[in-house]
Amino acid sequence: MNYSDFGLVNTREIFRDAIRRRYAVPAFNFYNMETLNAIMSAARETNSPVILAVSESAMKYMGADMLMGMVSGLKLRPQYGVALHLDHGHSLDACRMAIEIGFSSVMIDASAMSYDENVELTRHVVDIAHPHDVVVEAELGVLSGIEDENTQSTESNYTNPDDVVRFVSDTNIDSLAIAIGTSHGAYKCKTENAELRFDILAEIARRLPDFPLVLHGASSIPQHFVKTINENGGELGDARGIAPSQLRRATEMNICKINVDSDSRMAFTAGVREYLQTHPANFNPRDWIGAGMKLIAENCAAEIKSIMGSDGKL
Repeated sequence: MNYSDFGLVNTREIFRDAIRRRYAVPAFNFYNMETLNAIMSAARETNSPVILAVSESAMKYMGADMLMGMVSGLKLRPQYGVALHLDHGHSLDACRMAIEIGFSSVMIDASAMSYDENVELTRHVVDIAHPHDVVVEAELGVLSGIEDENTQSTESNYTNPDDVVRFVSDTNIDSLAIAIGTSHGAYKCKTENAELRFDILAEIARRLPDFPLVLHGASSIPQHFVKTINENGGELGDARGIAPSQLRRATEMNICKINVDSDSRMAFTAGVREYLQTHPANFNPRDWIGAGMKLIAENCAAEIKSIMGSDGKL
């Protein structure tokens, strides 16, 4: 099916507007009905465009039919500005399947390969995506950390600005994910003062003016969630994310999509742990799941306003 059958949009016009008006479109990962509904609640409350991001492992967990059934149940319309995005697709087959079932955007992540191998695989994905008007994101540079079983690395390599113009030209991609110091997972920074490499971002933006740039591994890891989790039986230690002020600064430099996954996991876990700790006699899953959903929705709305700047942009 085509994504338009679900009321979805691709990101071309949204990104063009985001670059012009200096905001970022949030790409929130979801894994089930509860996380999907929480994200959509926040997007509607704030009148923000939103990218619903699904990793390969999340798609496997939900199943393609259930996933698209939930999207269909949202009863979307193009004016709602909602895109469905494959996050960190690692193969041509994964991207092809996403396109076939109704995704409007796919990411092919061949960043761990050589430059030539990255170009070759990315170009193949573009060749199958563009005839369906599906947009393609690719990545140069490698982020450290662990997101799931398909997306993890113990090493990081910053994006080389010397490569970006050639890569975009060689592949005909629609957006580029870059590595400037963000990382996957909950343990992103060793200190509170760690800074992103804005010098690299500035040079890439100079060489690719008005081209959509993307930040992965950009969760801020709100410390009140870490505190709540640890106080209610969790063991997250010194989990620390990217400072919201740095992420907001990046939106002024052609970063028009910011991926957030760990923050929603943190919010949900904090809500569930606190509820179960304070209501030990309650065994109704709807209640403790609802507590987790509430915190995801609140956090997504807060980040839309304070980090993305996408509130009111529909």
